[in-house]
Amino acid sequence: MCIGLDTDIDRIPASLRSSEDDPVFAFNRRIVDATIDLTAAYKPNLAFYECLGSKGWESLEKTVHYIRNHAGGPVFIIADGKRADIGNTSGYYARAFFERLPFDAVTVNPYMGHDSVKPFLSCPGKWTIVLALTSNPGATDFQTLQPQLPALLEKLGIKTCYWKKLYELVIEESSKWGDTGNTMFVAGATQNGMLASVRELVPDHFLLIPGVGAQGGKLEDVAAAAMNKDVGILVNSSRSIIYASKGNDFDAKARQAALALQQQMAALLNPAR
Repeated sequence: MCIGLDTDIDRIPASLRSSEDDPVFAFNRRIVDATIDLTAAYKPNLAFYECLGSKGWESLEKTVHYIRNHAGGPVFIIADGKRADIGNTSGYYARAFFERLPFDAVTVNPYMGHDSVKPFLSCPGKWTIVLALTSNPGATDFQTLQPQLPALLEKLGIKTCYWKKLYELVIEESSKWGDTGNTMFVAGATQNGMLASVRELVPDHFLLIPGVGAQGGKLEDVAAAAMNKDVGILVNSSRSIIYASKGNDFDAKARQAALALQQQMAALLNPAR
């Protein structure tokens, strides 16, 4: 399990906003204290912190260091920033998340090609998580497109072989840039009909799977399509856990929600039990 710390200042209980100097960090601290023994990873979504300016970045720094130094750790920490740029810029992104902050992994957008991702992969002991098949509705705008030539040939009565979708080409190419010890792929839980094809393309890589819970993805479908012999999946849940309650009992309710998800995972891993 991975818990997404998509901490929206407008959804934090009013009691924290009125009593805490840093309500974002105070909220995160209580979520972490309540769930760290249940989860394998946390994934702060950087947009929720960057939108608050320097104060938000300070909240992020405090959150990451708090998780890293927590007595309940160690826990894997992912910077969900979907970064990538020309090589030297990506190098500074890598330094920001892997040197300035003690993240274990960062999500990247592979659209600009191998040189935009290589600086992240060059950091020893760190992980690069490549966007492949995302959970949002707009994923179909590009990721599942196929070349138009097969359709044109079929109109002419010419049978064609299978033509890969864009996300499949992205996975095939980007899997060559790193290896199973430093590269993961994002595959959305809402794309259940295509998860099996992702697993077929990268049978031994870890997959980060968002979309379970509030976005409608079903854990049992994910497990059936994406698990490999070593399990091989990191399932993220954000809103359904951290916003399980709007009141001051949010941490207790978050624990209940995380525990329920953990128990579902245990049942899928050990069906005989």
